[in-house]
Amino acid sequence: MNPLYDYGNEVRVIRNVRNDGSFPGKDRGDLLIRRGQVGHVRNIGTFLQDQIIYTVHFVEEDLQVGCREEELQLASDPWVPSRFESREKVVTSMALSLRGEVVVQPGDKGEILKVERDDPQGVYYHVLFPGHVLAVPENALEAPEEEKELVDDFSD
Repeated sequence: MNPLYDYGNEVRVIRNVRNDGSFPGKDRGDLLIRRGQVGHVRNIGTFLQDQIIYTVHFVEEDLQVGCREEELQLASDPWVPSRFESREKVVTSMALSLRGEVVVQPGDKGEILKVERDDPQGVYYHVLFPGHVLAVPENALEAPEEEKELVDDFSD
């Protein structure tokens, strides 16, 4: 198990990092670092002997947070921001069809399973709707009304 990143590397977190209960002074589930933030690797360790954990210092927030390798990329690598991320709840802003049949109505709720940032057409998501998983472009999704204000606050 060789680490992908080294001491001092500048890395970007690609998912929101929330407290899993191991960060002192914060409640479980509290947002620690928002996706897209850049920090520097300060330490490299392992968890359960099969996961590499990097201690990353996020200067802007003045926090040192443990991050899994799959949560990071080099800060110099291209970054495509997205409105949503895995496990977030969303609603559709338009009808969605599968093989010509409308299977999701405007306003239907779903949950993001995966974010795809590498498509030249733009960001799209694998979204779980009751009975279907669909690839949905970002412009076809909105935050649920109760969460819309929070998402808008962080999109600036």
